[in-house]
Amino acid sequence: MVDYEVMYAVGHNEFKSFGTEQIRENFLLSELFVEDRIKLVYTHYDRFIVGAAVPVKGVLELESIDPLKAPYFLARRELGMINVGGAGRVTVDGQIYEIGHKEALYVGAGNEKVSFESADETHPAQFYLNSAPAHAQYPVKKVGRDQAKVLELGSKETCNERVINQMIINGVVETCQLQMGMTCLQPGSIWNTMPVHQHDRRMETYLYIDVPEDQAVCHFMGEPKETRHIWMANKQAVVSPSWSIHSGAGTANYTFIWGMAGENLDYDDMDKYGPAEIR
Repeated sequence: MVDYEVMYAVGHNEFKSFGTEQIRENFLLSELFVEDRIKLVYTHYDRFIVGAAVPVKGVLELESIDPLKAPYFLARRELGMINVGGAGRVTVDGQIYEIGHKEALYVGAGNEKVSFESADETHPAQFYLNSAPAHAQYPVKKVGRDQAKVLELGSKETCNERVINQMIINGVVETCQLQMGMTCLQPGSIWNTMPVHQHDRRMETYLYIDVPEDQAVCHFMGEPKETRHIWMANKQAVVSPSWSIHSGAGTANYTFIWGMAGENLDYDDMDKYGPAEIR
């Protein structure tokens, strides 16, 4: 029930020579959500794991994978998730947590058994998963939309009016290094993370959701003076190394889930570049 692949790290100099297909092969996660499967991608960027669990017919159990060389998945890791599907439940060492649409759950290191199931198989839960190495154990905590730290940024004039829901983040949930949240663009706004930024101390992943079927998001990455792009569809994710900017523009408004890990827990630790500075 657990399928995994390994994503090896690409350096900033190597990246400069990549064409479209090489960029997509090395950074785009196009098919994470598979019914009755847990799909994981073990990256060599801060040993971050990106994945999804879609329980339909029954319960899915999160098992350890070979790259971890651990008796159970969370032996030396922490886990965060946001449900982008129907209502579901997560059981952590016998304790049940009901997780609704766009609600989050943090599970600390040391918990041996984690499983996923849907409340209704005709509208299954879809758990988007992020995991990072952990040096300490912190309590399991559910975070609803009403418990998130909310920031309203941008403007209609610059087409980037958005609401940032900081869900698994320092000040809301105690974690070792994992941070997750959800940014919702308002109707008429298409740009996320503008001005663009990079943080050499952390890697980051984006999962784009609420993208209409006939629309797309153009995600920008690369060094500030030499950027590239990836066209992405709904429920596709992209990995952003610490040397890369991350930003995007859609053909309609959308939502994206960000997850990151690395050197610190300072959300505002970023190096910003205005539109006139990037190439």
